[in-house]
Amino acid sequence: MDITSPASEGLGAAPARSPAPLPQTLKPPRFGGVRTISALMLREMESTYGRQPGGYIWAILQPVGMIVLLSLAFSMLVKKPPLGTSFIFFYASGFLPFDIYTSMSAKISGALMYSRPLLAYPRVTWVDTILARLLLNALTALMVFFIVILGIMMLYETRARIDLGPLLTGLGMAITLGTGVGLVNCVLIGLYPVWGIIWGILSRPLFLGSGVLFLLEDMPSNIQHFLLWNPLIHVAGLVRRGLFSTYDAPYVSLSYGYGVGLLLCTVGLIFLRAHYKTVLQQ
Repeated sequence: MDITSPASEGLGAAPARSPAPLPQTLKPPRFGGVRTISALMLREMESTYGRQPGGYIWAILQPVGMIVLLSLAFSMLVKKPPLGTSFIFFYASGFLPFDIYTSMSAKISGALMYSRPLLAYPRVTWVDTILARLLLNALTALMVFFIVILGIMMLYETRARIDLGPLLTGLGMAITLGTGVGLVNCVLIGLYPVWGIIWGILSRPLFLGSGVLFLLEDMPSNIQHFLLWNPLIHVAGLVRRGLFSTYDAPYVSLSYGYGVGLLLCTVGLIFLRAHYKTVLQQ
């Protein structure tokens, strides 16, 4: 028996409808990682510099104040700086790279804890927080360095000539070392909070042994061999090679300085990947 209805014979069966497409909002956004990092950078800019009078001016005034104090103190003890003709320019060439290293290591070591509330969102990863702090503070440090150095060259007779090759290489080494130390400390402080106190004590002598106040060549030979194990000595030598045309710094080793920094970065990233959840739960 034919059970087909007349209506179905005349009009034909209704075609089956295909499933509705997924809403476009469910698709992952293009360049999502870049947007996340940019948002984290803007958030930190607002919280660090946007909530105090003067904003970014303090990022410049703080190192300038320290450089002025060093210049005044040592100009009363000696007649001329170890290199060049300007006390303030010589101590700026040593203090600013060291300040880049210390600020980078401190900022990177606290990146996870600073952005811990935002890591509850699935699109924010621990790598995003590290990269955001790295980029923002590296750009800030470079901006402050060139503003201060160029300002000193305009105000004082320094007889300096900037060579960007060794100068940028030295600043890059300072950023690499600061990032590596910060990544390792991020893990250690997160797992063992007392390490923050221990590191603060151990790192204090670095200021005296990193070439901020002296030239390596002016030290006794036995002390020179000891100081060369400090990669920040190589940073100071490179930066001064880029600022003083008469200074060669033959002791500088790019492979050692960058090697130590990259090794610390690698170790820090490996342990962060394994333990970042434990760090966030502390």
